[in-house]
Amino acid sequence: AQNVGNYARAGELMHSVIPKLEIEVAHEEQEEEQAKKSSTKSRTSLGDAVTADHVAEVVAQTTGIPASTLMEGEKQRLLKMEDHINQHVIGQEEAVKAVSNCVRLARAGLHAHNRPLGVFMFLGPTGVGKTELTKSLSEFLFQTPQALTRIDMSEYMEKFNVSRLVGAPPGYVGYESGGTLTEAVRRRPYQVVLFDEFEKAHRDVSNILLQVLDEGRLTDSHGRVVDFRNTVIILTSNLGSEILAGLPEGAPSSMAEGDVMNIVRSHYAPEFLNRIDELVLFNRLKREDIHSIVDLQLRQVDGLLEEKELAMKVSPEAEDWLADVGYSPLYGARPLKRLIQQHVLNPMAIKLLEGAVAPGQALHV
Repeated sequence: AQNVGNYARAGELMHSVIPKLEIEVAHEEQEEEQAKKSSTKSRTSLGDAVTADHVAEVVAQTTGIPASTLMEGEKQRLLKMEDHINQHVIGQEEAVKAVSNCVRLARAGLHAHNRPLGVFMFLGPTGVGKTELTKSLSEFLFQTPQALTRIDMSEYMEKFNVSRLVGAPPGYVGYESGGTLTEAVRRRPYQVVLFDEFEKAHRDVSNILLQVLDEGRLTDSHGRVVDFRNTVIILTSNLGSEILAGLPEGAPSSMAEGDVMNIVRSHYAPEFLNRIDELVLFNRLKREDIHSIVDLQLRQVDGLLEEKELAMKVSPEAEDWLADVGYSPLYGARPLKRLIQQHVLNPMAIKLLEGAVAPGQALHV
């Protein structure tokens, strides 16, 4: 263009067209280089031989058990089971020990192989950690919070709803989708199944579970046999909570064990209770337990703030105030959760929406 005197076209080529083409060429070369690196990495990871890591990964995808659980020392984990769970469940050492002993018995192969790994009934007042222990047990055994199916028994108070556990009969609405219980276990056979507030369930639910607790299997509405031998069954109940509420502050629940068990026996049939491995009685929370629960709850809030690149600093005076005001021997830790939401989370949410806090800053409580 310069040779023929077209200087306008020459300027356009030099300062516009050619720089754009150079950028495109550099971008394509960078993409090709990254593609070569990724292909080399994949070939390196595959290798020429199948290793134990590859087998563990395939088994993990099939069974739902993470590969880390298969590869690490299972014996050492089981021996330290109480230490791990007590980090998440406060003030229930006896309950944690009872559950841990039962799980170790099953993992050592000293239990009936045609039954679930463990069947527990958690008894105690509200807000003392029954559901929290269930979640911690699920994460410990299967390394994922997804390995937990929670079934609220308030939805099965009527007789006509009980069939939803195994699936609707042929010709009824919902037959194709399968049962709430059987379908969840069929898709993930290694998990914890929680029947929450079991005292609200219709009596026929107990009759359905008899076969699960005794033989470790259940047939759904499609005629498929679902295997429960690799599950942990947990029933939570508030039966006898009014008796436990009348105990002196700090007294262990074992003082009222006889009275609570009389109520449980009057509510459930003997053949059902005989199939439960352990009836676990939870203690009421003591005042000193609340301080540990405050730390636990605030660490969870701190984890939420880390996702937004923020930090939180809590003064000792604020922790003491939350523990004193949030303590309730009747309602457990639930008032504390509401207190943290009202006086910590709500003001934080307002500051975040106002833009008063920038990433990297710390919120003071």
